[in-house]
Amino acid sequence: MKNSIILKDVFPFIIWFSSMIFSAIILDFILHYFDIVFIGRYLGYLGTFIIIISFAYSLKKRKKIRYGTPKKLLDYHEYLALAGSIMLLVHAGIHIHSILPWLAILMLIINVASGLIGKYILQQANQTMKNRKIKLKDSGLSDDEITKKIFWDTITVDNMKKWRKIHLPITYFLGLFSLLHILSVILFN
Repeated sequence: MKNSIILKDVFPFIIWFSSMIFSAIILDFILHYFDIVFIGRYLGYLGTFIIIISFAYSLKKRKKIRYGTPKKLLDYHEYLALAGSIMLLVHAGIHIHSILPWLAILMLIINVASGLIGKYILQQANQTMKNRKIKLKDSGLSDDEITKKIFWDTITVDNMKKWRKIHLPITYFLGLFSLLHILSVILFN
């Protein structure tokens, strides 16, 4: 179990993801401490704009735009979406007063988590499992013994491979809830 995918690849992701949320909380605290909370409102606009720009990768993948390479646009997508997400988390803070913004933030958190699973954890987990199979094979174990030894790793990786089934629909819900939130702010404030 000491070389398992859960400990080697998943647990560090959980620590990293928690650090992202913690950094948003700290930034929100700093805004409150220095009584510059109004900046949070503008971080909402900026974060939304940055996330929209990050969709250039999706447009390239679907052949809607011609410029840029998929690899470079994927890198931009990841970093811009992460930066925009932190800004939106700071924008939301702990002072959400209606269900719509809560739903949008929930979709944002799930979306970031699913994207990071696809990017970092799955790639690392596949490599870890491949290396572990080779090491077990080299130690003289049979295929059946190897299968038993990596059973939980196989289940973990198989479940992580379903990340896109979550990421894409959540992205649509995030967009819908964000648009409804923006429209309600425009109409009712």
